[in-house]
Amino acid sequence: MKFAIIKERKNPPDRRVVFSPEKLAEAKSLFSKSEFEVESSDIRVFPDEDYASKGFDVSQDVSDCDVMIGVKEVPIEALIPNKKYFFFSHTIKKQPYNRKLLKAILEKNIELYDHETIVREDNARLIGFGRYAGLVGAYNGFRALGLRDNLFDLPKVETLADLDEVKAELNKITIPNIKILLSGTGKVAYGAKEILDHLGVKQVSDALYLTSEFTEPVYCMVDVMEYNKRKDGKVGDKYEFYNDPSGYESNFMPYAKQTDYFIAGHFYGNNAPFLFTREDAKDKAFRINLVADVSCDIDGPVASTIRPSTIADPFYGYNPQTEKEEAYNAEGAITVMAVDNLPCELPKDASEGFGDMFLEHVIPAFYNNDADGVLQRAKITENGQLTERFKYLQDYVDGLE
Repeated sequence: MKFAIIKERKNPPDRRVVFSPEKLAEAKSLFSKSEFEVESSDIRVFPDEDYASKGFDVSQDVSDCDVMIGVKEVPIEALIPNKKYFFFSHTIKKQPYNRKLLKAILEKNIELYDHETIVREDNARLIGFGRYAGLVGAYNGFRALGLRDNLFDLPKVETLADLDEVKAELNKITIPNIKILLSGTGKVAYGAKEILDHLGVKQVSDALYLTSEFTEPVYCMVDVMEYNKRKDGKVGDKYEFYNDPSGYESNFMPYAKQTDYFIAGHFYGNNAPFLFTREDAKDKAFRINLVADVSCDIDGPVASTIRPSTIADPFYGYNPQTEKEEAYNAEGAITVMAVDNLPCELPKDASEGFGDMFLEHVIPAFYNNDADGVLQRAKITENGQLTERFKYLQDYVDGLE
C-alpha cells in the first residue's frame, strides 16, 4: 500500500498536515510494508526538506500512490480518479457549497473517507482537531476581552510558534472577576478547559454558579442535560436527547443571566433546541457580553453568531436590540469570536496531535484487515456509489435537497 501526503490547495491556505515528518517516520517503522510519498508544498508548516531528511520521496506528482491523505477539501480539478482519499469533505451534513465536490468524487470512482466519519462503533469520533479549536478559541476570547476592555494585549496565536508560547503569553495576564460558562464535554470543550485551568480560573459546580457571585474569576462546565430540559418536566436522558431532541427545550437562560463570557464548545445536533435566541438576547437580565463560539453554527443555536469571522479579523459585535452587526467594542454589543478554522492558527501542534490519532486508529486498519471496522464505517463512497451508511446523501447528490 502506497500512501501520499498531499498538498493543501484550498484557499485561504491551510498549513496543517496529517503527519509531521517525525510521525511519518514512526508510521514507516511500525508498518514496514507501507510506502509513503510526500507531495511538495510551499505552505505546509513542515518544509519539504524536513520530510526528505527522514528519507521520504518528495515530488510534484503522487499519482502512483493508492491512498491520498490531506486535511481540507481537495479542489475538483485536483482529484485523481480511482484513488482512496482522506480529508474533511464537509458533505455529510449536506452542505450546499460542497455538493459538486461529492458528485465529482462519485463520478471519478473515488473512495472517500472523511476524517469526521472515522468513528468507533458507538459513533464517537476517533480523530479530529477539536482540542486545538478549543485551545485557540478560548485564548481568542480572552484576547478579545483584553482589547475591548483595555485590560491587556495578547498577540495573535498565528504569530506564536506553538502551544508553549501561547501559554507563556497567558502567564503575563490577569483575568478580571468574571463568570465564564463552557458548554460541551468533548475534545473542543476540554481544549478550552485546558486554557481556563492554565490561567488558574476556579471551576465551580453549576448549582454554585447559578446562585452565587464570587470575588475571583470562575467557570462552570455544562453538558446538554444542564442547558436543555424535557418539555413535560420529567427527568431528561442524554441518549434520548441525542436520538430525538424534539421533546426538549432550552434551559440556557438561567446560565445566560449569570454569565459574562460564554465559550461555546458543544456539538449541536440537527433539530436540537437553540441555546439562546435573538429574543432571549434582548432580555434585560441577559448578561453575556462576550462569546467565543468555537462550534460556529451560523444563524443557529447561539443567536449572536450571525456570520463566521476570520483569523485576520476575528471579532465583531452583535447588537441584541437591532439584531445587526456592529463594532466588537461598541457599547451594549455582545463581542463575538466565531473563527471557523481555529486549528489553522496552531498548525504545528495541531498537525502533531492529529498524526498521533491517525497513526493509532487508521493506518493499522490497512494491515489488520480492518479488524475494528474503522475503514468500513468511514467509507462514504465506493465503486461510484454512496455506501449503505451514507445513502441518506443521495438526494443531496442528485440536487433534490
